[in-house]
Amino acid sequence: MIQLLDRTFEPFIGTNELDNRLVGLAEELKNFYQHKQVKVLVVLNGAAVFAVDLLRLLPVNFQMDFVKVKSYENMDSTGEVKAVFGMNHAIEGEEVLLLEDIVDTGLTIDRLKEDLQRLNPSRMEVCSLLFKPEAFKGKEIPKFIGFSIPNKFVVGYGLDYNEYGRNLKEIYQLKEL
Repeated sequence: MIQLLDRTFEPFIGTNELDNRLVGLAEELKNFYQHKQVKVLVVLNGAAVFAVDLLRLLPVNFQMDFVKVKSYENMDSTGEVKAVFGMNHAIEGEEVLLLEDIVDTGLTIDRLKEDLQRLNPSRMEVCSLLFKPEAFKGKEIPKFIGFSIPNKFVVGYGLDYNEYGRNLKEIYQLKEL
C-alpha cells in the first residue's frame, strides 16, 4: 500500500509483469514497422517512463518527439482536451506512432489524432500501455495495447494523481473502501 496525498493505492501491475509485456510490445512493433522509418510521438507527461523503457527494446529506426496533452484534474477527466505541441520534426508523409500511458474514454487520443492528421502523416497508430475497455467512448481502439484493465484509477510508472506517483516502479490502483 502507498499513500499519495489523500488517497491510498494498492499494488496492481508489478515490475516483472511490466517488463515482460514491454518485451512483447516491442516485438509487435518491430514486426509491424520492420524496414520502416517511424516518427514516435510520446504523449507527455504520463507516457515518458513507458516510452523510454519500450523504445530501448525497439530495434527499429525512429525519431522521437513529444506532444503534451492535458484532460485530467484530480481523478476525473475534464472532458476538455488542451494540446500543447512541442514537436521538432515534420510528420507529413511519415509513419507515426503515438505512445500513450493510458486510453480510457479515448476522447483525448481522438482529439490529438485529429489535430495531428492535419499535418498529413502517411499512417498513424497508437500504442498505449493501459486501455480501459469499459470506459472507452472513442473512435478507434489503440492498435497496440500493453494491458486491458478495469475502469479503476491507477498511478505509477508515469501515471499520476495530481502529479504525484509518476516515479513508482509499479502500477497501483485506488484502494476500494
